Amino acid sequence: MQHRLMLKNVFVNAILCLSMASTGFQARAEDSSGANSMELRRIMQDLGENMQTVTDGIARENWALIKETAPLIADHPQAPFSEKIKILSFIGSNVGKFRGYDKQTHQAARDLELAAMKRDGEMVIAAFARLQNSCLACHQSFRKPFVEHFYGQH
Repeated sequence: MQHRLMLKNVFVNAILCLSMASTGFQARAEDSSGANSMELRRIMQDLGENMQTVTDGIARENWALIKETAPLIADHPQAPFSEKIKILSFIGSNVGKFRGYDKQTHQAARDLELAAMKRDGEMVIAAFARLQNSCLACHQSFRKPFVEHFYGQH
């Protein structure tokens, strides 16, 4: 029982962190002009919406919705090649770290899908917590410098 309560607390804290993080990113996205906006911004907004869908699915124990949404996160679209080149050259020597976060995100989303297929709420919450942690870690490492560099926003 205590393990379940601890998992729920981790889940709630992760949801709050993700909500605050994605809200800040979306607010910046809405402030920028469409002409200068990178495709990665749209991809991140779509991922944020998919994460919110999963949150709703967990709250309602809608395992089918989670199973359907998890692959959209795991196999999210990639930025166009020309944009990837700009991003990777900006990231420089941290490319391995960036790709590591992407790999963790992919795997956690796949685990989320499998847990939803099993209709195992605790496994779903644990996989979603790992997914949120990988997103948050990447955002904490890269979002601020990325937004400042590509959009001139602080």
